[in-house]
Order: sequence, then structure tokens, then C-alpha cells
Amino acid sequence: ITTAPILFKNLPYDPTKLQPIGVMSRISNTLLVRKDFPAKDVKEFIAYVKANPGKVTYASQGNGTTSHLTGAMFEAATGVKMNHIPYKGTAPAINDLVGGHVDIMFNELATSIELHKGGRARLLAVTSEKRFSEIPDVPTMAQAGVPNFISDTWNAISAPPKTPPEVVAKLNAALNQALNDPDLKAAYAHMHLEAVGGPPQNMAKIVKDDTERWGAVIKNAKVTIQ
Repeated sequence: ITTAPILFKNLPYDPTKLQPIGVMSRISNTLLVRKDFPAKDVKEFIAYVKANPGKVTYASQGNGTTSHLTGAMFEAATGVKMNHIPYKGTAPAINDLVGGHVDIMFNELATSIELHKGGRARLLAVTSEKRFSEIPDVPTMAQAGVPNFISDTWNAISAPPKTPPEVVAKLNAALNQALNDPDLKAAYAHMHLEAVGGPPQNMAKIVKDDTERWGAVIKNAKVTIQ
């Protein structure tokens, strides 16, 4: 919805015509490094990458994915230069990070927490607005010295173009009711998901803000997908 119109020249649909119903959940990304990486915090990490330009490798799920774009955003925000290694999905990227074949990955929170707790990789920062109680020792990127650095993904429901307003309202009410269900709340907590909800206008603003944020990253880094 937010990045595809910029990454692909000939989409078979127009995301701007979709009717927002609501964002169900949001999940933060993280700066995850291999367990024996020499830097112990973000400040040391930036200093190390600047001293070794183009040598530090960062994995992603593939070109144009959130992990790739977050890496590009980090380079622009800090003035460092890393070597992007795209994979075909999360699993092979994580396997090579744990195996020490790549240095870092901007990976989603749930998997990163388990790897961090298990000593198989280390978290240097989360890319959310606030810390998480489960890992209180891990700062946000802003707290670690990179201001306004937010990277997350979300799950949402959209309706086809020209869906009647009363249908949009009914679906939105059902979504918000579901988000208040105790079982769903427990499931979200288990998966480290943040419930969002709210009116359709809330989703519309999130889409607008993310389109601007990722659009700037894509254009600045000249990211393309064949």
C-alpha cells in the first residue's frame, strides 16, 4: 500500500483508491547484530561502520523489503556505508546472521527478542518510539543517538474502491470490537504485536505518513525492483 507504487512502475491496482478500514496491529523492527559483533551499542556500531566503510554486511528479506529500506534509512541518517545482502525471505537471512555469515539485520521484534534472549544474536536498539518492557535494557534508536528513527510494519484491512460509507463503518466497528477481545489481546501480546485500531481516518494518516517516509528513503537510496 505504501511502498509498492514507488518501487514498481506498472502496478495492476492503485493503492490510493483503496478504502481504509483500520490498522489491526503494528510491530517494531530492531537493530540485531551477530553475537560476536565487536560493537556493544549503537554509538560503537556507528563508529565501527564508519571506520570500515562498505565492509559491514546487512541482511534483508530482499530488495525493497522493510529490512532493506530500514538499512538504507539508517545509512542516510548516520552517514555510514554498509554492504546490503538480499535474501529470499526472513528465514535464510536469520540463519546466516546466527551463523555469523552476515553482520547485522534490521529484523522484526518477535524473532529478534528470542534470538537476543537465547544468546544467538544481540539487540542494540529497537526502532519504535518507546522501549519494550520485556527488554528494558535495549534503547530506542532515538535514545541511542539517532533521532526520529522509526521503522515498523503493520497489518491492516482495506476495502475496494467506492465501498459505501455504511459498510466501511460496520467493518471498522467489527475490527475495533475484535481488538478488545481478551483472547486476541493475549495472542497479540504473545507475538509482540501492538494493537492499533481507531477510526478509518487513523489508518489513512498512517498510510499517508508511511508513504512519505518510505518514499523519501526509496528515492534517496535509488532502490528499484526489476
